[in-house]
Amino acid sequence: MQQRMRRGTGTRGGARTGIRAAVAAGLALVTVATVSGCAFGRPRVTVPSSFPSPTFSSGYDPSDPTPSYEPTYSPSPTQETYDPDGRSDVSGSGCDFSDSLRQFTYTVSITNPSMNDSFSYDMAVNWMKAKPADGKAYGLHERSITVGPGDTETYTAKYTVNQSSIGRFWFTCEITRAHKSRM
Repeated sequence: MQQRMRRGTGTRGGARTGIRAAVAAGLALVTVATVSGCAFGRPRVTVPSSFPSPTFSSGYDPSDPTPSYEPTYSPSPTQETYDPDGRSDVSGSGCDFSDSLRQFTYTVSITNPSMNDSFSYDMAVNWMKAKPADGKAYGLHERSITVGPGDTETYTAKYTVNQSSIGRFWFTCEITRAHKSRM
């Protein structure tokens, strides 16, 4: 291939040719750099160290990928939960001893707080030595009683002493057991 160059007659023509050549070379260099993807560097972005970390209101912790959702169980109205120790459903009154009958008595009332279920109460009433209160029992009464939903049952617990003469003594009445089970 033959290369030709045009020469101008004055100094102005040569200067133009040089300028044109420089501009053409510059444009070629910019075109090549742009096409290859390195014409302009990407700006550097720096995040300040005091920039607050994002917060999540959904309970998700990005540092712990396990979900924080825990299903909760709530029983249906027909499956009420209950404490098998039913002493909170029971009250007593009239703790007494009859000299003539040689008999302890204690009136026991049981109120079933459930509006859905009947419960059986396995009851134990003790007449305990009060002075000195040494943990000894004079007598024990046991009974099972069923109480319907929302009902109250009252009965008199009794224990007869097998001695003909018991003398003077101090005693207390205690409901020591009221085991509750669903019927």
